[in-house]
Amino acid sequence: MPRPEALPIPKARILVVDDEPTTRRAVARALGLSGYEAEAAASGAQALELLAARPYDLMLLDLRMPGMDGVEVMARVQERHPNLLIIVFTAHATVHSAVEAVRAGAVDYLLKPSTIHDIEAAVARALERQRERLRRQHLIQVMAEALAALQAEDALKSGASHLAGERFLRSGPISFDRVKRLVVVAGSEGIDGEEEGRSLDAELTEYESVLLAFLMERPDRPFSCRQLARALGYDVDEREAQDIVRPHISRLRKKVEFDPGRPRWVRTLRGQGYLFSTAPAP
Repeated sequence: MPRPEALPIPKARILVVDDEPTTRRAVARALGLSGYEAEAAASGAQALELLAARPYDLMLLDLRMPGMDGVEVMARVQERHPNLLIIVFTAHATVHSAVEAVRAGAVDYLLKPSTIHDIEAAVARALERQRERLRRQHLIQVMAEALAALQAEDALKSGASHLAGERFLRSGPISFDRVKRLVVVAGSEGIDGEEEGRSLDAELTEYESVLLAFLMERPDRPFSCRQLARALGYDVDEREAQDIVRPHISRLRKKVEFDPGRPRWVRTLRGQGYLFSTAPAP
């Protein structure tokens, strides 16, 4: 009977990234036979193309590859696909490379040569942890919505706004009405002219409003997920804070950014967190 840690989560989609053809094909084939939906990429650039085309649950990534190495791939993935699980495997292990991998977002670190059993076990563990985090995130979201509803009701009863500070916040083309939770982004400062003549307007949720106001009042300063979670009223560790904050940041970007995949305003600063940028468009 298979060990519980080796049991696959059905239909999990995995991307194997390795420039070595034999390893790449063998690992992808073994994962496919174990019940996963596995695909392979021969380079970091190809991996990013596949990730842009369809969603994946987990990526097995070789650190040492010609051209774009694994650390650079992870940095780009963290910006565009922050929920993707990454397991690094390499034949050139050093303490420095292990630390860099963890800092860049890797959830596990395997040495080559690793047996197929070891790889499958690492994949199953990572997916199971992710599934538990998603369950917890859903529970937190339900509780957050209930709390926001209670806070809104209390504010209406008291006749006072629960949002502190001035009603309107402005920065460049962005105007934010904290009371009505309305944000307007004028399109006069486009990237490569793409936004010329366009504008955005959206109504934010309670938590999106808190995050945007918090960041706009402290421009160009990065804040960790834990700090942002505290602004929302949660005192949790960094991992739980990521589960709380990241979905709200993702939805906020869809409302205030012309290209959420390349955010201009609500930006990620690698290793430090999120910030509201007032820097001019590149």
